[in-house]
Parts: sequence; structure tokens; C-alpha cells
Amino acid sequence: MPKKYLIKDTTKEEREALVREGLFCDANECENCSACGKYGTGDMLEIYQPYIDGKKELYEINSGFSGGVIH
Repeated sequence: MPKKYLIKDTTKEEREALVREGLFCDANECENCSACGKYGTGDMLEIYQPYIDGKKELYEINSGFSGGVIH
């Protein structure tokens, strides 16, 4: 059975874990620091916060990306 990513099928904690896993970002050790904003600028966790909070689905957020530019 495939993993569920829809808001209705996940808890807030599961959604945050999915985003962190997708960004290779761990609370203790970050492999992609610019993604999580731990040390750099590009805070990707902030971009995905509406998904984590249950306000927008992943596909809605990802559809805003085009050629490295967020629309």
C-alpha cells in the first residue's frame, strides 16, 4: 500500500516528518542546512509550513515552483 501524503490522511507531526525527510533535514543533524534554515537563508521548512499546518496540500505548494523560482 502506498504512503499517504494528503492532509486528511496524516497528522501534523507526520507531515512535518515527511517534509524534513524530503529535505534531508533532521532536528539534530542537518545535511542540507540551507533547506531548513538552520544555518543559511533558503528556509524551505517555512515554504512547506502551510502543508505542515494542514492549510495546503503538497501538490499546491509544489505547483508554485518553476525553474527554481517560487511563484
